Amino acid sequence: MESDEAARQNPSCSIMTFHPSMEEFADFNKYIAHMESQGAHRAGIAKVVPPKEWRATRSYAKIKGMLIATPLQQTVSGRAGVFTQYNQQKEAMTVEQYQRLANSESYRTPAHLDFEDLEQKYWKTLTYGSSPVYGADVSGSLFEESTEAWNIGRLETIQDLLEQECGVVIEGVNRPYLYFGMWKTTFPWHTEDMDLYSINYVHFGAPKTWYAVPPEHGPRLESLAQQLFPGSAQGCKAFLRHKLALISPRVLRDTGVPFGRMTQEAGEFMVTFPYGYHAGFNHGFNCAEAINFATPRWIDYGKAASQCSCGEARVSFSMDVFVRTLQPEQYEQWKRRQGPELEQGAEPARPARREPKSRPKQMASTKPTPRPRRTSIRDPRPTTEAKPRPELRPRKKPIPSPEPGPRPPLTASPEMSPEPELSPTCKLTPTAEMAAHNLHDCALLTVPDAKPLRSFLESDHCVAPGTWPEL
Repeated sequence: MESDEAARQNPSCSIMTFHPSMEEFADFNKYIAHMESQGAHRAGIAKVVPPKEWRATRSYAKIKGMLIATPLQQTVSGRAGVFTQYNQQKEAMTVEQYQRLANSESYRTPAHLDFEDLEQKYWKTLTYGSSPVYGADVSGSLFEESTEAWNIGRLETIQDLLEQECGVVIEGVNRPYLYFGMWKTTFPWHTEDMDLYSINYVHFGAPKTWYAVPPEHGPRLESLAQQLFPGSAQGCKAFLRHKLALISPRVLRDTGVPFGRMTQEAGEFMVTFPYGYHAGFNHGFNCAEAINFATPRWIDYGKAASQCSCGEARVSFSMDVFVRTLQPEQYEQWKRRQGPELEQGAEPARPARREPKSRPKQMASTKPTPRPRRTSIRDPRPTTEAKPRPELRPRKKPIPSPEPGPRPPLTASPEMSPEPELSPTCKLTPTAEMAAHNLHDCALLTVPDAKPLRSFLESDHCVAPGTWPEL
């Protein structure tokens, strides 16, 4: 999946920051390839600081009246660094109304000394206080049409084949989304749909903190999540795609899952790489824009990407056009290997060695449709329709997820820097720890509000009497 030279770069899987010149910045695809030649993809995410003379737009004054159609109130439950997030849809509001809410006494960012201090406050107060409201998944772009380099609305990558050849438009995948955040609004652990790349730009406002697990250590995170959320794992093999699971840096460190962290400020880009698990939170009121993209290196990841097996958060599309167009020498063999399963929507087998939102996005019809008008401060670009291809599958066909391969042992990596203590810890015996995990999963999934938690779990055998963990 990568050259031997790129594999030797960045052996510690550190998150890298790039400062391109305007000349280097001009060619998006070429610069992404340069970043990967330096080993940036091994960390899962990377930061790009644009040249000073570059700008996304001249003014944001016109967005105050923009409508956030479905704000999501985020409620978090859990303890000891293991949490589940629930999203409840709220009434529509304008950006101006959202900003007033974000800066109100109940929701504004607490006083803090620095980013590290604010991070500690985030993890300590995650389950109490006012539940933040996330203005997520607002279709549109704030980039000016005249902005050519790194314009999220038109990156011109191979992902464009999806619309050009197949007529498929998926909001948030090949159409940009805007995200209006406030203090403590969170994006839980996940990889991108179809394990695509993604790019995120903070237009204005407070920073974001990102956490990332290197793609080569992704199976470790998956294995840990299956242990911490056994009920969710039983219901869906790719339940992390539901974007509901939060695992603190402390738990990752204690269980030997390597990770890194990075803070993104206004005017900076974050790039996520294929099969790079990431999570994070907003420091206060801000506005970001994001979209997926692809390169030829992604194709093998797309063919092997896991899929949500329960249908709750599945966004998928046929890989046929990418293999046929960009891997023609493999196409016939790949087609034969898939056999009838290709038509049934089954994913290909995962390679033997993989590289060491809120609500689900909606997939548009495979029939060619006119490009929707963006909610934007500029006029949308004219587009042409493309002919549909017969090999595209209906969205609702079940896609089985392959059994994961053997997992590496969960041992601490000497190459990852030690992380600061975020909160006091308690040491659990294996029995008590597993009881705590079962308690957490069962409580979040099935407990009625009116029934006492302890008696409910003991009577329904989620936790045996007398084994209630003291946390």
